[in-house]
Amino acid sequence: MGELVLIRHGQTEWSRDRRHTGWTDVPLTEEGVRQAEGLRPLLEARDIGRVVVSPLARAVRTAELAGLGGGAADPDLREWDYGGYEGITTAEIRRGRPGWGLWRDGVVPGGPDHPGEALEAVGARVDRVLEGVARSVGEEGAPDVALVAHGHVLRVLTARWLGLEPGAGALFALGTGSVGTLGREHGRPVVTSWNLAPSA
Repeated sequence: MGELVLIRHGQTEWSRDRRHTGWTDVPLTEEGVRQAEGLRPLLEARDIGRVVVSPLARAVRTAELAGLGGGAADPDLREWDYGGYEGITTAEIRRGRPGWGLWRDGVVPGGPDHPGEALEAVGARVDRVLEGVARSVGEEGAPDVALVAHGHVLRVLTARWLGLEPGAGALFALGTGSVGTLGREHGRPVVTSWNLAPSA
């Protein structure tokens, strides 16, 4: 039965250093390239009929290295725009805002390239993505749809697939270069696998 195959891009310097990486186009590290290439055997075993990818280079490159090049770019799959927190770690933010948490407290506006985005706006974006790709999920014989994107946007998408509020994405940690799948069981949206990664 067709599933949504969620693929988080491989490691970048910023993801490795736990810096919030929204719309800044940071390339994959050597480890990120290795992670993306390692996904190929996991994905070759699937019947993927459609690929949709974030337009950011780290996602496009991951798709190519994983054998999913040529997919359609969808700006709604871009990562959360972290505004003034772009490039900054949680520890650095908490020096000025003790106890701050992204999922609860959100972001502050940044410059013109990073105006910032409310969690609800990310939720609206992924709702549009789901509306366009989810029709055949769970149908017998339907091919899978692969979505290649970023950690937080895919977590929000998972929450929305399950009928939860966007903030429930906090519950679905997803590592770089990993795969999760969403499907249906008796017609009900479910998570069918999570955080799958190639064996070392």
